[in-house]
Amino acid sequence: MTRHALRLGMAGGGEGAFIGAIHQRAAALDGDWRLVAGAFSTDAARSARSGEQLGLDRNRVYSSFDAMIAGERTLPEGERIDALAIVTPNHLHAPMAIAALEAGFHVFCEKPMAMSAAEGRAIADAARASGRHFALAFTYSGYPLVEEARIRVARGDLGAIRLVQVEYLQGWLSLPIDTGGNKQAEWRTDPTRAGLGGCLGDIGTHAFQLAEHVSGLRVRSVSADLATHVPGRRLDDDVSALLRFDGGARGVLKASQVAAGEENGLKLRVHGERGGLEWSQMEPNTLTLRWLDRPAELVRAGGPGLDSGAAALLRTPAGHPEGYIEAFANLYRAFAATIRAGDGLWYPGVADGLRTMSFIEAVIINAASEVKWTDVDQGESE
Repeated sequence: MTRHALRLGMAGGGEGAFIGAIHQRAAALDGDWRLVAGAFSTDAARSARSGEQLGLDRNRVYSSFDAMIAGERTLPEGERIDALAIVTPNHLHAPMAIAALEAGFHVFCEKPMAMSAAEGRAIADAARASGRHFALAFTYSGYPLVEEARIRVARGDLGAIRLVQVEYLQGWLSLPIDTGGNKQAEWRTDPTRAGLGGCLGDIGTHAFQLAEHVSGLRVRSVSADLATHVPGRRLDDDVSALLRFDGGARGVLKASQVAAGEENGLKLRVHGERGGLEWSQMEPNTLTLRWLDRPAELVRAGGPGLDSGAAALLRTPAGHPEGYIEAFANLYRAFAATIRAGDGLWYPGVADGLRTMSFIEAVIINAASEVKWTDVDQGESE
């Protein structure tokens, strides 16, 4: 039986955008998705040009998001989009996601989930009421060796987890390029479009999600410091947080976009009572394991000793890079499997989104107060 590609629409991601092109390539990698429609810009002419460059039917390239939702709903079920990818600035995530879910479309959304935890809960309610699926682009959890790390922690290889250290260092905002015409920097440092956190929301959420995902533990409370190093900038560009996890584990999270000279330095270390592991996004094919009672090990993508669950995420032969787009594609593939079967492979979704929104708010509350520790809302799991 021939498996047809699911139909994808896109909000945002037009010419000059960065992440939209990544979504387009990742979604197409396995043949699970075909981009058929979009409202790529609030500028109708720019949206039209973007659709033309992508080779789309001009009748499926819309002048606005509302026009796309209305237009797609009028099409027969076998022609309209199955899901919408939202690749806009943060302030549009919640209204677009809710509208799409209520219209009967699945949603794959850029992170952070929303502008606030309240908006995140509204998305969760809409997904539950609609029966549609909601995915979030926490891309790094799609890497094969991140899955290997998660599996090894979950099966107890390291023993009881004691320490979790995660850092995400970038340097691209070290100078005030947000006031010099850089569009990517402009909206990320604008509270009306980015939300409560700058660096915190943009990359701090990636670090937090990765730490919880691999450790299998939930952060209970935070003690945090937010800094804005560039004069005049309206949101944080540097984050430091101590973390207290379930079961007594302790953690440290560092995220910065003013670490001059850094590119995309996401690193994770997890230590248990018997050993520890380390993974770096810029060397993603290697997982380092260190032990109390034997020499250190290097686990390589495609090499011996890899769990079958991690091996299933591999795209290339051993010794070839497993990259960012491949990790992204793993999330799109899992999302497609879930839509087709109702219960497929894991991907980051509503639960991850709500956790990261609670983390953002706890860090901001704590950093602005004299209280030493602030609880992270545990939501419905309590």
